[in-house]
Amino acid sequence: MRHAIITAGSKGLGRMVTEAFLAKGYAVTVNYRSDEKAVVDLKTKWEAAQDRLQVIKGDMTRREDIDALVEGAYRRFGRIDCLINNAGPFVFTRKPIIDYSEDEWFEMINGNLTSVFRLVKKVVPIMRRQHFGRIITYGFQNADVAPGWIHRGPFAAAKTGLVSLTRTIALEEAAYGITANMVLPGLIEDDMKEATIAMAREDRKKRTPIGRSVTGEDIARTILFLCAEDSEMITGAVVDMTGGKDVINRMRS
Repeated sequence: MRHAIITAGSKGLGRMVTEAFLAKGYAVTVNYRSDEKAVVDLKTKWEAAQDRLQVIKGDMTRREDIDALVEGAYRRFGRIDCLINNAGPFVFTRKPIIDYSEDEWFEMINGNLTSVFRLVKKVVPIMRRQHFGRIITYGFQNADVAPGWIHRGPFAAAKTGLVSLTRTIALEEAAYGITANMVLPGLIEDDMKEATIAMAREDRKKRTPIGRSVTGEDIARTILFLCAEDSEMITGAVVDMTGGKDVINRMRS
């Protein structure tokens, strides 16, 4: 039985990814930071799969919590096949780069970039022994071309750095049967993070050229595909999932 670690996997996009993996028959270790209600809801819904579901509390900016997550996951299931780096803070207060404090800067860098580095250092040796591994990171629309993002500079810097880190891992670990890929959901609105594709098709707001918003289900389906055993030829890829909005932006540039 394959086993996936999903950080921040109890709600939002992470919840949709967690449920997709559980529905596919994976064992899943879910990390969460503080929302106990979301954890109770998840465990209640998936009570029949409790032998395949483990939940571990922790802050992914703390090295000791990362260590506890990986060690607990491996101890329970004896292998780690997929690492889904869903956790990562976002900038909600928009302001010029020089107005950010050092604490705000390091929150973005540590939460979105350093945490992935630390998780990969813990997980890759296990994946090497298995000669199989799938690592997924998240970016933002067009992150692969390292655009500036006015008033969200620290977040953009962390995520564009993560593009390079993801591709470096893909190159360095390919010989061990490990792939690394990034998904770019664009600016997915809160009401769509736990939405299904069917729900988005009923939504009257035309948010993309396709005619609907990207949803948590879209992200989860793509991640499942990238983590499949026969998807090994896709590595170092950055997958835009914006319903065509990234194409418009590139044409205008």
